[in-house]
Amino acid sequence: MARLKEVYQTEIAEAMIKKFGYKNIMEVPKLEKIIINMGIGEAKENAKILDSAVRDMEIISGQKAVLTKAKKSIANFKLREGMAIGCKVTLRGERMYEFADRLINLALPRVRDFRGVNPNAFDGRGNFALGIKEQLIFPEIEYDKVDKVRGMDVIFVTTAKTDEEARELLTLFNMPFAK
Repeated sequence: MARLKEVYQTEIAEAMIKKFGYKNIMEVPKLEKIIINMGIGEAKENAKILDSAVRDMEIISGQKAVLTKAKKSIANFKLREGMAIGCKVTLRGERMYEFADRLINLALPRVRDFRGVNPNAFDGRGNFALGIKEQLIFPEIEYDKVDKVRGMDVIFVTTAKTDEEARELLTLFNMPFAK
């Protein structure tokens, strides 16, 4: 798992310098953090649902999840300000590279009818967002212990200035972009 960081610092950096012609190694974009977010709408009726979602998130990420709370009250959704409606994890450093490795090499190939991730899901500033429909694609999650199938958002935050640089960086990490 630690190999991914060493590969980044040598092979990926060299390939990026060759393609974009950076003058300094510090100009090379790198993965800054990975944010995993799980919004649970049913949490407003049943707080136990939130507990199982947090448990799944912690198993997947290997790190403690933080509850996200509603910023505004919305009467139509029966939502009050400050209610817990989701959870998130921000991964950095070694855990980030280890999660990226597991996601790209183990979890994504287990998705049914997988043809690659959307290559247009960049935000214009070099960050990539990926939606996952079910947490069951991760091998750590035991199928029998899952009460409900939930999706999550995975955001790759990079130091790249453009989407093209970020796409190349993630391609060098073996991200399976759809053709």
